Amino acid sequence: MSTRVLTAHIPEELAEKVDRYARSMERSRAWIVKRALSDWVDWEEEKNRLTLGAAEAADRGDVVDDDAVAAWIESLDTENPLPLPAVKK
Repeated sequence: MSTRVLTAHIPEELAEKVDRYARSMERSRAWIVKRALSDWVDWEEEKNRLTLGAAEAADRGDVVDDDAVAAWIESLDTENPLPLPAVKK
């Protein structure tokens, strides 16, 4: 796999944390940064996928009534919580 070098200025405190993790895990600083960046990119891609899916569902009319959601949330701290509201079409 080919690689590229990326540089970034980060706060000193964050750099020290990265160094501490690298030492405690017996890994290089580069390994820690590469793993963190890879996880972040994966998380952003998943967030984007879910957002687009939610927008498509809303466009189809697959929504849950906001009053039903509010009532469900309020019921969660009670002895008899309401069932999860259903999608209305």
